[in-house]
Amino acid sequence: MKFSSHEDIEAPIDTVFEAITDFPAFERQALRRGAEVQRSDSLAQPGPGMTWDAAFMLRGKRREIKIELARMDRPNGVLADARSPNLKMQFEVDLVALSRNRTRLSVNLALEPKTLAARLMLQSMKLARKTLTRRFRKRVAEFATDVENRNKSATTA
Repeated sequence: MKFSSHEDIEAPIDTVFEAITDFPAFERQALRRGAEVQRSDSLAQPGPGMTWDAAFMLRGKRREIKIELARMDRPNGVLADARSPNLKMQFEVDLVALSRNRTRLSVNLALEPKTLAARLMLQSMKLARKTLTRRFRKRVAEFATDVENRNKSATTA
């Protein structure tokens, strides 16, 4: 199952790249939503090989995943792989400079079941695909708006 969305952001590509690679901010956001997130690598600089262990409640059950940053191509985007016992996920963010102060953000999420239980869960998600796609696109749009607002306040300050 795949989800995708794209947004045009009124900000330079470097500014958007900094926002998508602000990993501590994403960790804090996950913690605020009730997830447990802990970085599990020892890299000094952000880059490929960064890993996180995460746990959260979904459908009344505790889910645990391991996330690894597979690719970090400045300023073009990032690719992260996530694995759980039942599911394999790939999260890709691509950036394209449309002009000096405008960037296209493309976000793709692919989910692949490893077990019959995961296959059944994805099948039920397909029934709610329209709602899930709308939520996914709304989150991407909110992120884009946040980056634009931060860029506007930084340039006016």
